[in-house]
Amino acid sequence: MSTLAQWAPAVLALVLVASPGIWRLSRNTITIAHEGGHALVALLTGRRLEGIKLNSDTSGVTVSSGRPTGIAVVLMYLAGYVTPSLLGLGAAALVTAEQVRPLLWATVGLLAAMLIMIRNLFGVLSVVATGAVMFAVSWYATAEWQAAFALFVAWFLLLGGVRPVGELQRRRMRGRAPDSDADQLARITRVPGLFWVLVFATTTIGALLLGGRMLLPL
Repeated sequence: MSTLAQWAPAVLALVLVASPGIWRLSRNTITIAHEGGHALVALLTGRRLEGIKLNSDTSGVTVSSGRPTGIAVVLMYLAGYVTPSLLGLGAAALVTAEQVRPLLWATVGLLAAMLIMIRNLFGVLSVVATGAVMFAVSWYATAEWQAAFALFVAWFLLLGGVRPVGELQRRRMRGRAPDSDADQLARITRVPGLFWVLVFATTTIGALLLGGRMLLPL
């Protein structure tokens, strides 16, 4: 792959994340990953998953039932903000290992599984549209285009995972996020919400640095 082909996906991902107007649209993909992280951890820790809603303002909510305290609910709230970055890190590892098609098909499979739990029309349309793009690339695109697209997906998740953490803290400082994941964790653990924001930030920035080291041209 040429140097241009390696850099172009990263530049495109940066534009989608850094441009305020475009970010309002592209952020929906990060929300899908965020809520998917909540849902997956809820299932893995034995909680009962009731459903997922994705809203047009890029917010979302995952509803599960079970004990209101304990390690399971802590892990569930922890998962949301870090999942896009961890998925991006996994995507970077697969791209580096030249496992592009498995990456695309795994993404389609995860989206299909998530679709079962979506409980509103906008959420259904968002997941279907994202899955359709992934399927079309995996089925119709050439190997070169698949590789470029997989690079873009990895960079977008890595970069897009960082920005929501900063947005979260700005909302918290203005008193506009009393029920955020960080504040829910603060109530459960009695550890300040800022600590959990720092955990999110450390994880997402660390994933970006590690994933970027994998993906940047040597």
